[in-house]
Amino acid sequence: MLKLGLACKCPACEKGALFKPGVLTMTLRDRCENCGLDLAKNDSADGPAVFLIFVLGFLLVPLALIFEFTLHPPLWLHVVIWGIAALAITLGTLKPLKAYIIALQYKHRPEDWR
Repeated sequence: MLKLGLACKCPACEKGALFKPGVLTMTLRDRCENCGLDLAKNDSADGPAVFLIFVLGFLLVPLALIFEFTLHPPLWLHVVIWGIAALAITLGTLKPLKAYIIALQYKHRPEDWR
C-alpha cells in the first residue's frame, strides 16, 4: 500500500494516475484512465492534512527549539528556515499521503467503491 501511495496510482489496477496532470495539483481524476474505477467515491477528506499537521508539529517544533537554544538566531531567520521547511515538506508529501489514504480505504472498505 505504501508503494502504491508514493506512486500516486489507482488502488484497483495500480497503473492509472490518481491525480490530474500538474506538479502542485491535488485534484483527483473522476475515473481511472486504465480500469475505469470511479475515483469520485473516495472520502479522504481532511485526513491527510491533519496527519501531516501532527507530523510537522512533532518534527519541526523540537528542531526549532534546539536551534533557538543552541545558536540564538534572530526571529526573522526562524521564520525563513521553518517556513520554507514546512512548505517544502507539505508540498512534497501531501499528494502521496492522500493517495495512500485512498489506497487504504479501497483495501479495507471495498464495498464503498462499488
